[in-house]
Amino acid sequence: MTRDPDCIFCKIAAGEIPCQKVYEDDELLAFKDIRPAAPVHLLIIPRLHLPSLNEADASHQALLGRMLTLAPKLAREQGADNGFRTVINTGHDGGQEVYHLHLHVMGGPRPWKHG
Repeated sequence: MTRDPDCIFCKIAAGEIPCQKVYEDDELLAFKDIRPAAPVHLLIIPRLHLPSLNEADASHQALLGRMLTLAPKLAREQGADNGFRTVINTGHDGGQEVYHLHLHVMGGPRPWKHG
């Protein structure tokens, strides 16, 4: 599995930096965001280092599908019963801060709307 030794999400996936895990398997890790923008705010990351959605190709199709199908399950488990939002920030202009693909899952009782 490809890993970037300088990437904070690679370090979290390797267990070198602690997180509040809500799910893990051989390909994916999901944990609570340390700066939540909603009552439920999770990040789903691949263990594989993929800098952004820009670098994804057909070989990543199953991985991306697993990330998206995991989102509703985890949202419900964490209390986002009335809906949730998924966001993938891509690149500088897309607001990406950590260059390791990650899916934000945000939900829970409003008001938390940020645009």
